[in-house]
Amino acid sequence: MLLNDDTIDLTPKEFDLLALLLSNPERVYTRDELLDLIWGFDFAAGTRTVDIHIQRLRKKLGKPGSRLLQTVFGVGYKASGAGE
Repeated sequence: MLLNDDTIDLTPKEFDLLALLLSNPERVYTRDELLDLIWGFDFAAGTRTVDIHIQRLRKKLGKPGSRLLQTVFGVGYKASGAGE
């Protein structure tokens, strides 16, 4: 993936998670929904897995990532819209 002409190495799950969030900006996904959609129904780990992947994505994306991937407290995550 390229961000500001810099290559960012993403794992397949990080890529899938980012692609899903960006394909539906402003839609809030619960952690359970993200686990089901990205990892599948049979994935046994807890919702903390989602938090760790979001944290890694934010770090890899830098400052734009902290604005782009937003936590909706008590619910889950969303990608912010282009105008924010």
